[in-house]
This record gives sequence, structure tokens and C-alpha cells, in this order.
Amino acid sequence: MKRVVVTGMGAVTPLGHSVAETWDAVMNGRSGIAGITHFDASGFSSRIAGEVKNFDATKLVAADPRLRGAMSNSLFAIAASEEAVKDSGLDWDNLDERSKGVYFAAGDSAAPVESLARAFAESFGKGKGEFDAAAYLAARLAGGDGAAEAQKEPAATLAHLVRRYGIRGPALNCLTACAASAQGIGEGAAIIRRGEAAVVLSGGAHSMIHPLGVAGFCLLTALSTHNEEPEKASRPFDATRNGFVLSEGAGAVILEEFEHARKRGARIYGELVGYGSTADAYRLTDSHPEGLGAIASLREALEGARVNPAEVDYLNAHGTSTKVNDAVESLAIRSCFGPAADQLWVSSTKSMTGHLIAAAGAVELQFCLLAMRDGVVPPTINYSHRDPACDLDYVPNEARKKAVRVAVSDSFGFGGQNVVLVAKKL
Repeated sequence: MKRVVVTGMGAVTPLGHSVAETWDAVMNGRSGIAGITHFDASGFSSRIAGEVKNFDATKLVAADPRLRGAMSNSLFAIAASEEAVKDSGLDWDNLDERSKGVYFAAGDSAAPVESLARAFAESFGKGKGEFDAAAYLAARLAGGDGAAEAQKEPAATLAHLVRRYGIRGPALNCLTACAASAQGIGEGAAIIRRGEAAVVLSGGAHSMIHPLGVAGFCLLTALSTHNEEPEKASRPFDATRNGFVLSEGAGAVILEEFEHARKRGARIYGELVGYGSTADAYRLTDSHPEGLGAIASLREALEGARVNPAEVDYLNAHGTSTKVNDAVESLAIRSCFGPAADQLWVSSTKSMTGHLIAAAGAVELQFCLLAMRDGVVPPTINYSHRDPACDLDYVPNEARKKAVRVAVSDSFGFGGQNVVLVAKKL
């Protein structure tokens, strides 16, 4: 099996429009959470989010007019990918087209709420209080935009990436909730290991900060309602946590076959040595209360990496800041790591970025690789009150210096999607 390394990274997050900006904010414990501005959220129980600030896609569209009409998640994906490709130092356009692949996670974009509302109002009017399907369809055809409808589908992001980067090798998209981009990276690495491509663009992009997205999570009572102090709303593992904060953005990485990277003298961030993927088969929204799927994915990843739990220096936790997730994740880590859990440094960078949903795993893997590069572990900010159910070292409030040779990133999504990545410094 071929070895896989990361040679390029790019990011667009609530903390910045690049990996460097985002990492600087994380190292200094700055929050990217603020009041929602994308729409009027005054009637919502949660009115805060991690929005990407001052993002201007004008240059992207000017350089490639085919991006005109693309939704924010696709534009975030292109911006992050542009940075990753440049960072890798690859002569991308001269690579053999079939040696290049892509496995990218992308969520659906904002639905046309106003158009939908008008169509529903029309259908109920014609139906005299009952839904009239024919009237609804007529209103949608009259007031809808077919091109925009196509752009909001998750596959649209993949289509933009394939076209932009001339990829004629393997091209796949996944949307496995909060674990999606971690899965994309794990499966992208598998493509290289099987010899199906030498280079794979991977990662994820998502934006659910729109009325339907926020309303859905409000109905699930999953979001923090700490609206008065947005920057303190995401409090992973803290006893006072009351929900996650929805965010948007993208993270992209260039995965490369080791010998291919070595021969061209590439700068290597780290090697992907382990990948675990399991499902809970338990409930639509909850992980198994005993963390069975999470434990299995952690063990699978470590065994695949041939890494002993005591060798892991840092674990970037899923750490959403919900009551159930943080407690179950802590249980899973302790169950998998055993006595080594007492020496393990664990942090949740979602305390600063919020939850990037399908993009979360990719950005959090980047933090692991940067921790290796810089010898520093990012903090969990807003940690003040110990929860007996969360009994690990969460690197509270300030970054710490530490030589990191092996790092783990775990991503546990709705429906019990569990993905774990293990990276090692070369």
C-alpha cells in the first residue's frame, strides 16, 4: 500500500480567509462567533453563528466566469482549494489529468425561501386552505430559477472543482453530516493507497446559516442560545455548555503519494497513517450513549496506523459543546486510550470556529498538522466549569507548547457517523 502525505492546505473560516489567518486566531484564543447578519434572525431562539466575514468572490468569478451564480459553499470550496494548490507547490495544470482525483464533502446551499413561501401561499390560496399541488408547481415554475436550484445541490461543488482543476481521475462527493470532510480525506487517501491517483484534492465546504438551516437545528434544540455574549457561546466540555454554534466555511488539503511528493522536493505537513470509519446504527440525531461507534472508529484508526494510544500527543476533539456529545466523546476517548487518557492533551477548536458541519473535519485536521509543525497545541476557550462527565485535559483557554509527533482528529456526526484520522510527523 502506498503512503499518503499532506502537501498543501487552504481554509476559509469565521476566523479568516486563509490557513495562516485562521491558525493565528486559534493560537490566540479568538472567537469567530457573532450575531447573524445573513438574514433577520430576531425571531429565532439562536441568533448567533460563525459567519465568514467580508468574503468577496469577485476575483474568483472574474478569473472563472463559469462560477457566476455559484452558491457560497462552492465559492468557499474554490477559494480554499486555490490556496491549497498554491501551497502545495504542484505544477497542477501540467499533471496528468488521470493522476489527479478529488474526494470532497459538500452540503446543500440555501433554499430560495422567499420563492418557496410565495409558492406555498399561492397553493394554499388556490386550494382554499388546503394544499393544491398543481398551483404550487405553477407558482414555482413561474417564480423559480432552475439554474439556481441546480447550484444549491451538494454535487454542484464537486462539479465546480472538477471543471476548475481539470480532474479526470476519481471524482466523488459525500455528505455524511459532521463527519463528511474527514471521511472525504480518509477515502481520498485510500484512492492514493490503491494507486488510482497520485494527487487528490480533498476537504469539505458547507453553509447552513440561512432560515431553513438554522430553524432545523433550533427545532432539534441543538444550538446554543447564549445570544448575549456570542464569543462565549461555544463552550465545549464546560459544565455550562448548552448547544453548538452553527458556522460556515471550507477546508481543503492536497493529498499526495509519498514518493511523488519526495521526488519533487515537496514540503510535507505530515503523513496520514490511520483512518477509522464506523456507524452507530442507533438514532437519527444521537450517538450511541455508550460511545460504541466512536470507540470502534478510534481503535480502527489507531490499529491501522500501528500507533499505541500512549504515543498520541494531541487529539483534536469533535467537541461540539452539546451536553450529550461532549460527555459521550469523553467516555469514548477514555475507553479507547485507557490509562494513556490521563496524559493525553485534548482540545476542541470549535470553541473558536463554531461548527463548520461538512467542513469541520478538514479544518480540524489542519490544526493537527499545524500543531506538529509549530510544536504548540490549540486551546479550548470558554472553559471555566468542570463537568464530572468530562474528565480529560482539555487545554483550557490558552495554547500550550508541546512537541507533537502523532495527532488524532475525530469527527462524530448526526446519525452516528464516526470518522477518525491519525497523522504523523515525518
